[in-house]
Amino acid sequence: MTDLSLAQKYILSPAGLANQDLDSILDKMVSNTIDYADLYFQYSKNEFWSLEDSAVKNGSFSIDQGVGMRSIAGEKTAFTYSDEISLDVLESGTKIVKSINASNQHSSYTDQKKKGKHNLYNPINPIDSIESAEKIILLEKIESIAKKLNPHIVKVSASLASQFDVILIKTFTGELIEDIRPLVRLSISVIVEKNQRREQGSAGGGGRYALDYFTDEVLHEYASKAVNQAIVNLDAMPAPAGSMTVVLGSGWPGILLHEAIGHGLEGDFNRKGTSAFSGKIGAKVASPEVTVVDDGTIPNRRGSLNVDDEGNTTSRTTLIENGKLVGYMQDAMNANLMNASVTGNGRRESYAHLPMPRMTNTFMLNGKHEPEEIIKSVDDGIYANNFGGGQVDITSGKFVFSASQAWVIKNGKLIHPIKGASIVGNGPEILNEVSMVGNDMQLDTGVGTCGKDGQSVPVGVGQPTLKIDNIIVGGTN
Repeated sequence: MTDLSLAQKYILSPAGLANQDLDSILDKMVSNTIDYADLYFQYSKNEFWSLEDSAVKNGSFSIDQGVGMRSIAGEKTAFTYSDEISLDVLESGTKIVKSINASNQHSSYTDQKKKGKHNLYNPINPIDSIESAEKIILLEKIESIAKKLNPHIVKVSASLASQFDVILIKTFTGELIEDIRPLVRLSISVIVEKNQRREQGSAGGGGRYALDYFTDEVLHEYASKAVNQAIVNLDAMPAPAGSMTVVLGSGWPGILLHEAIGHGLEGDFNRKGTSAFSGKIGAKVASPEVTVVDDGTIPNRRGSLNVDDEGNTTSRTTLIENGKLVGYMQDAMNANLMNASVTGNGRRESYAHLPMPRMTNTFMLNGKHEPEEIIKSVDDGIYANNFGGGQVDITSGKFVFSASQAWVIKNGKLIHPIKGASIVGNGPEILNEVSMVGNDMQLDTGVGTCGKDGQSVPVGVGQPTLKIDNIIVGGTN
């Protein structure tokens, strides 16, 4: 959050625009049939490098910019966008967004933005934080680290992505809000071969940093995780199948919580009555061990934002507290229609998309148990500490997730690794099957991307180690 100097440089000045021009456009967008209107400007630079077998496989750079114009009347929305930013384009756009018809649900929006502002990350351009040659050296370095960790490695791939976003929002109240959003991510994938068997492992991370975040220590952590995953799976046996106790590890396994439960706590699904959590505020929806929050205010996290894409300050929102449903994630439109408070969760993929309620960093809070205590309590089950792909029905919470790293538990001990395990269940139902929650909550390393209605946004997930008493495991044994 700055004095608008970068928005002036990248967005307003090249288009010959001033704040008074935006005031005039907003005035033209608003009429007695319109409840709400805003302008969303974006200037975005993206760079991507990938390395495979010690050679640069891909290098790309792109610049995109544009403006989205929106008006709301009741449950109706009019929206238009353009990749050209000019006064003429804005004037033309007003005719489209003013064409919306009023409805019986016509209402007045109040200014719900919280006072003050966040400064959760430095307003920097990470693409320029190091030279291109240094970026290649970074990828070569993590490849070298990985190869030295195990003699059975036959292939290493690594990639580095950087993004620089300048966001400018002209809010319904006439306020002009800027947010400068850096984002970086480094990923590594390895293939190991032993006794004519091949397995793959992957890892990575990042956040809202400059590229100097990827120190030698961080590179070694990512490479070690990827190699360890692949090596463990070399000795993995077929996974068992059936209903059983499952222990989920801390950190990235929170993706299951995010997908199977988190989406059902977003305001739009609950306003429309399509979520399994609709109309259940104050009701018991989970084990008393379970408290879940969405927090967009954690410094430098991949899912964090100073303001959401409507200009509202992000917040820490408790969704489930000691098993009771206490809140939903809200954007401006759904909060208004539900007579609720805005939570700073209005997000969009770009200027060419409408905002909607979306998660930021969603995670379960710590419980009271040691992780080792949880595993010791299981006579027969599995322990899964990493997940790959999955499928989820957002509204019902039904899901299938594949475990990329897991072990059989017998008599409180990890016996041997397994592969081919799938966790099958219903998010709202498994919340009530959680019997033990660990004290080792971790957030993921910064790799999450969430999809909804064709839009993708960066997110964070997390959880402590937790025990689910009864859930279906689909296996190969």
